[in-house]
Parts: sequence; structure tokens; C-alpha cells
Amino acid sequence: MIPSLENLDWRSFLARPPLPSSPPEVLDALRQEPILITGAGGSIGSALALRLGALAPPKLVLLEASESNLYSLERDWAAALATNPRAASAMTPILGSVADEALLREVFATHAPRIVFHAAAFKHVPLMEEHPLAAIANNIFATETLTKVAAAHGARVILLSTDKAVEPASVMGATKRVAERIVLAAGGTVLRLGNVLASRDSVAEIFARQIAQGGPVTVTDSAARRYFLTLDEAVNLLLIAAALPEPSALLAPVLPAAHFIADLAHFMARELAPHRAITIDFTALRPGDKETELLWKASDPTRPAGLNGMLLVETTGLTEAQLAGQLASLRTALDARDHCAALAHLHSMVPDFTPSQVVLAVSRRHNRRCTHE
Repeated sequence: MIPSLENLDWRSFLARPPLPSSPPEVLDALRQEPILITGAGGSIGSALALRLGALAPPKLVLLEASESNLYSLERDWAAALATNPRAASAMTPILGSVADEALLREVFATHAPRIVFHAAAFKHVPLMEEHPLAAIANNIFATETLTKVAAAHGARVILLSTDKAVEPASVMGATKRVAERIVLAAGGTVLRLGNVLASRDSVAEIFARQIAQGGPVTVTDSAARRYFLTLDEAVNLLLIAAALPEPSALLAPVLPAAHFIADLAHFMARELAPHRAITIDFTALRPGDKETELLWKASDPTRPAGLNGMLLVETTGLTEAQLAGQLASLRTALDARDHCAALAHLHSMVPDFTPSQVVLAVSRRHNRRCTHE
């Protein structure tokens, strides 16, 4: 059993003040709008759903592809109703995929959401290295479908993105970078986050499981560093991002230096097993891993966003016509199950993407000869 991570003193590990909470005017504005959350059963999606449910917006539509995740969210929602009964009529759970255009059209026609928090994505880096076409289909083309339907109904999309989209070394990161461009081209908002502590299948949860088993705790590299924030901070940042009036905005939180992952392992071992000696084994960076992630490229100008704890990141984008042409070529490769062509098109869309040897090997298994090496 994984020890509960809810009561860990994450503030002592982070050694920084908490990021700002959502201002009252932001919450008041969200109370007035019908809202859709995709990936609503994930860690961030469900925490966001419960926070928004407490505000009792006119409608809160929760789209989730995982039956078990949606069931868990419904149970959490039922428990939350004990303290906020008025939210009961606001929540509409929907089991389905954000890639299902017919379903999305039905959702928008029936519930008319004005704000869309897009949290649905494949996120596990090593797994997506083995299944690059699945990452392309879900992270890129499901996002394209959503933004198209949302735009047709006058809704605004806020994309939950990742620092792995910056100079990506993984298919997951590269596909999220393309998803950013899709949302930005449609006038939406992108929020890049680092690693969210105690989220489902996060490194903290993996460490907790290893500590419960007596160790060792496995860390990829002694020099590996990541930006960390709490689940509550991630939700606050998403709510704040929804208040930004500026279209096509790429946001990132203001965070100090990244933390060593090994420091997180030592902290959790002390907190969860104070009377046991837990060893730490260093393995190696996994395919698609980088030693250090970034929230923006060094060449990208940044400026204050006018929102608590946020910066606007200025990146070079594509016109809708340019993006549409590149996506069409990528779609052709995807539909043909042509791994090599898909990888080449993905690289052309994200030139600073460095494919791992695993991705190249997967491509060669499906296509005898790949020119993109």
C-alpha cells in the first residue's frame, strides 16, 4: 500500500513561499461561466473539478476516458456534497474521449461551455517513447479536435502543458509542444507546469511505494533536477490562467531554481521512514528523460503576465494556415501507421526535438529503413 502523501510537509521540501492563490475576482468570474474539464478524472483534473464544484458554476461538465477514474471522481464529488449541497446539479460526468468529435459536438450543443480546461493527455515519457503514434493521436489530434469544436461554439481553451515541451527530448514533450501551438493559434491559453507533487503516478508516489517496501529508492541520475509544485498550486495557477484577457498567451509560473530529484528522495525517506535506513540507487536517465527541464527556452523573452505568480513567455508561432498544412502531413503519416514519416513530420514541427534511440528503434521496427536518424 502506498503511504498517504497528503500530510507530508511539502513546504519544507520546496523551501519557498507558496504560489499565490486565486484572487476573489477570478473565482467570482468562474462562478458565472459553464465550464468543461477534459481529463477530469486525473489528479489535476479531479482536484480542479472539486475546486470548481465548490464555486457552483451554472454547469460543470467533466469529460473522462477512464471508467475507473470517472467513478472515483463521482465518489469524491458525492463526499464533497456533504459540505456544499448546492453543487449537486452543477456536475455532469461524461465517459468518453476528447478525440471523439461527435461527442464533443454533442457536449457543446447541450451544455454550451464557455471555458474549457484541457487536461486530457498521455503523460508517461518512457511509455510514449514506445508508442509514439498513440502520443501523436491523443496529445496532438485530440487537442486539434477540441480546439476546432470549442472555436465553433465561441469557447476558450486553457491547455495544461508541461516543461517537457521545451527543447523536448521525448515524444511526449514534442507532442505537447505541438498541442501548445494548436491552442495558441486558436487564441487559447497555455499553462506550462513542472512536476506536481503527489499526483497520480508521479515520482513522489513511486518513491512512496518504494519506501513502503523498504527501499531502495531509485533515482535516474544524481544530477537530475525538476521544477516541483503542489497540487493545490497547480489548480490555483489554472484558475488564474483562466482570468487572463490576453489571447494566445503562453504562461509559466515564477519558480526559483529546480530541485534535485535525489533531494526529494532523501526528504521522503526521512518523512515516511524516520527510523529506517532507506538506500538510494542511481539507475540512469530513461529514454526521453533530460537531466534538467526548463519552463521556457533561454532565447524566449518573458514578461510579467499581470497575474499573480505568472510570466508571459513569448515564442515564435505559426500561422493557422502553416500549422494546418503541417498537421495534414502528420495526419497522413498517422493514418498510414508510417512511424518514420510521422517522426520526421513531428521533428519538422518541433525542430529542437531530439528523438531518443528507443523512438528511432520503434520506427525502424515498423519501417525497414528510416531516413530520420
